[in-house]
Amino acid sequence: MSFMQPSPVKYACSCGILNPINKLFFCRHCPKLRCGFCVCHEIESHFCSNCLENIPSSEARHKKNCCANCFDCPCCQHTLSARATTVPVVRKTEEPKDGESATEATPSPKPSAMPTTKKMYYLSCLSCRWTTRDVGIPDQGVATGTWPDKECLYQVRFNTLMEYYQSLVLQEKQEKQEFLRRKTPKQHKFPSLTDRTGLTVSLIRRQIGWSDKSIPKTKPINIAAAEASADVEALPEDIFTQPINLRNITTVAQRHSQPAEQPEAVSKLYPQRRSLWIKRSLRCRQCEHNLIKPEYHPTSIKYRIQLFASYHVPEVVMVRCEQPLQPGQANAIFLKFTNPTMYDMTISVLDVAPQDAQISPDTFQQACRIKEEAITSSPLLKTTGITLARQNSIREVKRDVRELTNAKIVPLEGPFVLNQRDDSKEFDEDVQAPTEEPKFIVWRKANKVLIRLEFTPAAELQSGNTVTLGFYMQYTYVNTVSNTPDKKEPTTHALYSRIFIEAGDIANAVAN
Repeated sequence: MSFMQPSPVKYACSCGILNPINKLFFCRHCPKLRCGFCVCHEIESHFCSNCLENIPSSEARHKKNCCANCFDCPCCQHTLSARATTVPVVRKTEEPKDGESATEATPSPKPSAMPTTKKMYYLSCLSCRWTTRDVGIPDQGVATGTWPDKECLYQVRFNTLMEYYQSLVLQEKQEKQEFLRRKTPKQHKFPSLTDRTGLTVSLIRRQIGWSDKSIPKTKPINIAAAEASADVEALPEDIFTQPINLRNITTVAQRHSQPAEQPEAVSKLYPQRRSLWIKRSLRCRQCEHNLIKPEYHPTSIKYRIQLFASYHVPEVVMVRCEQPLQPGQANAIFLKFTNPTMYDMTISVLDVAPQDAQISPDTFQQACRIKEEAITSSPLLKTTGITLARQNSIREVKRDVRELTNAKIVPLEGPFVLNQRDDSKEFDEDVQAPTEEPKFIVWRKANKVLIRLEFTPAAELQSGNTVTLGFYMQYTYVNTVSNTPDKKEPTTHALYSRIFIEAGDIANAVAN
């Protein structure tokens, strides 16, 4: 199997999606396999990939997720570099003072040995040789922070629409707060009859000089609706007479990089600010524990927390099939199992799910309902509709795997032990003593085992159809994380994963 080719071995996560093991995560608190759709994605930090500047979230939102110092080339999308150049500067003659003639005030100028120059900067692309001088952008006296941005023709319209929708959101928020204030039960009765109307509180606030407690309602800004126009700009007169030079016409990628203008000529391309990158952390939706948490500094590529599935779940690699695949004929496949943990594993290959893992959907939904009710048990939270759960609208739903298998496997005679990972044994030249192994084990070395699994493709398969195997891998996992403070010793769990393998295509029948 090549590195660039997709893996034929895929694991089924808790949401029923098949992925190779290098794209899966493992939650040690659940413990279950998680994919990119089973976790919550959270933005950890914003940074520029060119200058590696860490930018806070509020500042990144204000700068429209763009770096203030770095620019991208509008032609080839590479990063622009600041180039320095010298420009001659003309000295200004001194003005004569009051009561002095020009000849007395300014003596004869002495010839200058060194001409006066000033350092200026312009942006240049080291890949396609594009410069800011090509579009008439003047050179700047400072290398960063002073480059002008091209104003959009519709910026005023965008700002008006943004203010209009912000006023709508504020109005809806005030109406919701007023509704919740009226609906929430009060903690005490009125102390007097005058407090029922609220006149006492209003008079006291006016005597002190305070404004009334009621929040003034905001009205949305009146905005003119957009009107469609049937007028289309006419084509230039020389479009059918002048030859077309494709070097002067922008490509689709260049126009999409500048969606406000979408220029047609290369001479109208302007540099664009470089977009910011993010570091994100992944959190389990069920137990809300972090699965992936990177380092905060942009120059670091390490992780604070890294719960990849390849570090906790046995890796299955397809080696080869024993014979060419034929429909209805018994065959065998060689699989290599690798133990990535520091503890021994007992693995069983089953054709049906284990009895302990068969949980009904009603039981799962009831458990989710009990957990949600326990979080929102406060009467005040129930009346206001506020919940303390993280992302309460997102709920894990257990789905069945839709992948269909067209081959029947023969379960192994029994479980086998996969030794722990020991990096020192990779360089050990000592020959292991021969031990009695089951018949399905071909060879064993350190934490790796090669087994022979028999299967039979379906008889109705035709030439060219892909043979897909499916089985349950049950393994023992030693969890060193304890959810309770009293229990500090590692616990052993019997977990299982459903694995699907694409063994190959049905070979053409050989004529006798």
